[in-house]
Amino acid sequence: MSHIVSREEFLSLAGHRCGPSEWLCIDQERIDRFAEATGDFQFIHVDPQKAARTPFGGTIAHGFLTLSLLPKLAEDITIRPEGVVMGINYGLNKVRLLQPVKSGSEVRLHSEILRVVEKQQGRLLVTSEATVEIKGEAKPALVAETLTMFILGG
Repeated sequence: MSHIVSREEFLSLAGHRCGPSEWLCIDQERIDRFAEATGDFQFIHVDPQKAARTPFGGTIAHGFLTLSLLPKLAEDITIRPEGVVMGINYGLNKVRLLQPVKSGSEVRLHSEILRVVEKQQGRLLVTSEATVEIKGEAKPALVAETLTMFILGG
């Protein structure tokens, strides 16, 4: 469950670190479902025998699969302002896919709030740096600068 703070406190959260999230397993079934949803059937993702002959030693998750899991990973570590009606994925400023996630690996999210800006009455734009860690690996899977718009009610 996300943590709720006052609007005033929320506006002052720049520099606050959130997380880590719980670990999430990226298994072959999830990778295959993502391939099906996107039409990206490159062998490195969906053919364990062929992928075993690569430097990775097996299949790896699509980079965009790992990126698409940010909302799931963030759901229990996100701080929200009081009165929020909804949060909207507002985009990304930059994304770096630093290390592939091997099938069967576990990942988790660390996040740092960089900026909170009131764009207009009742709309708060949050810029965060999201880092997806791979269990047992020194280098993260990805680092992304994310944008989330929180819309407040009434």
